[in-house]
Amino acid sequence: MCDRSYPKKLAFQYLEDLKNEFERTNGSQIETAARPYAFIKFDTFIQKTKKLYQDTRTQRNISKLNDELYEVHQIMTRNVQEVLGVGEKLDQVSQMSSRLTSESRIYADKAKDLNRQALIRKWAPVAIVLGVVILFFWLRTKIW
Repeated sequence: MCDRSYPKKLAFQYLEDLKNEFERTNGSQIETAARPYAFIKFDTFIQKTKKLYQDTRTQRNISKLNDELYEVHQIMTRNVQEVLGVGEKLDQVSQMSSRLTSESRIYADKAKDLNRQALIRKWAPVAIVLGVVILFFWLRTKIW
């Protein structure tokens, strides 16, 4: 329909304009068309629009391309902002993970200390009694 060098956005915009105008002027008559070339009057609009779109450097076409470019720029800016937001969230998760790791080490150390204290509380009386009994027997053998 057009040269390869012609901007795709303008080509699709041209078709979109034709579709919109056709539906606006002939929308109600589409179903009732009984003869070929029933919409031949629409050809004048096609030719006028074709002239407008033929030169890609016209102000109207440049404006349309700039509008499309602006929309793409806005979408890309939004995407970059979302990626940066995800990056910030990842930094927060990383910091939370570091804190969790350090706190879990502290918890593990405290758990070892508590186990050691429990072990001492459980076996210290037994060790003291055994020590006293052994000391008693040792002193008894030395004295007698």
